[in-house]
Amino acid sequence: MTANQPTREAARASRPEPQHEGYGTDRRFGPRSTYAALDLGTNNCRLLIARPSASGFRVVEAFSRIVRLGEGIGLSNTLNEKAIRRTIDALKVCRAKMQARGVDRARLIATEACRSAENGDDFIERVFEETGIRLEVVDRRTEAHLAAAGCAALADPDSEGVVLFDIGGGSSEIVWLDRDDDPSRSDVERLVRSWTSLPLGVVTLAERYGGHHVTPDSYAAMVEDVRGKLQPFADDLAAQRAKGLFHTLGTSGTVTTLAGIHLDLPKYDRRAVDGLWMSDDAVTAVIRRLLAMNYDQRAANPCIGHERADLVLAGCAVLDAIRAFFPTPRLRIADRGLREGLLIRMMAEDGVWQSGGTRS
Repeated sequence: MTANQPTREAARASRPEPQHEGYGTDRRFGPRSTYAALDLGTNNCRLLIARPSASGFRVVEAFSRIVRLGEGIGLSNTLNEKAIRRTIDALKVCRAKMQARGVDRARLIATEACRSAENGDDFIERVFEETGIRLEVVDRRTEAHLAAAGCAALADPDSEGVVLFDIGGGSSEIVWLDRDDDPSRSDVERLVRSWTSLPLGVVTLAERYGGHHVTPDSYAAMVEDVRGKLQPFADDLAAQRAKGLFHTLGTSGTVTTLAGIHLDLPKYDRRAVDGLWMSDDAVTAVIRRLLAMNYDQRAANPCIGHERADLVLAGCAVLDAIRAFFPTPRLRIADRGLREGLLIRMMAEDGVWQSGGTRS
């Protein structure tokens, strides 16, 4: 923790709760309300706009753009101007989409880059001044629990537990979820036995070890770096790990990319990827394929592209560290996460399913 972090945390605690009246004035939220969830991470800016439905919610608009807000933060501990400008441009697009859809309620969060950067609070204020969006910087516990809420529906109900992980740009969250005996309930927090947040993600690892030219030695070094930080969490769950009655559930660009490559998709297709089961052998085979490729070959793959070509192997290193501690025959892929968790939590808080009779 840097010397000025307590001051920043105190300032955030005293800051008024984010208000978003500009995105709609209906405060009587119900089954016909429109909700927005925005997740600004170290690498991506993602927006999801949805309305409640009988099965949970129906997405009416989605937006995602790689902004690399945390570019260079591992060296300077500050957000640089080019990254800030890219991010504000993306947030202006998000604002326009929320206004066009008449959003009634929104929760707009920022994660690791804004948590750790020395100028993170200045960035938050600048975003508000230039876009009217007030970002909420969430702590790591909140981030882990939101990811769990967004992905828990994909857990195998016959498993005794699930190791859910979210490999981000600047941090990676890992959560142990117990078996859900009542999947109709939306309070996923009751299932969380343990969680951790590692201060490592695809951007920080790629900048530290190199992302364009990855050798077997540099890849192994990335895996060992992650393993060292994951060890205490794994030790705490030694008894559960020994039983082996669990599966892994991954959400992030890393695992969805692996799934797309595994399926040999000519173009990434969320419908084919979300909920896919991959065997452990299949995961290993895809990672070996990636390690055998050079940067240009990775960039040419339609499920990777130039924006992820220097990051995908860093994400694989995080995944391999998780697999080393939590070996399991199968991994389930989730193309969902924080945004879905935000939507579920907001709608549950507003009682939209109870008032509309759409969910028990």
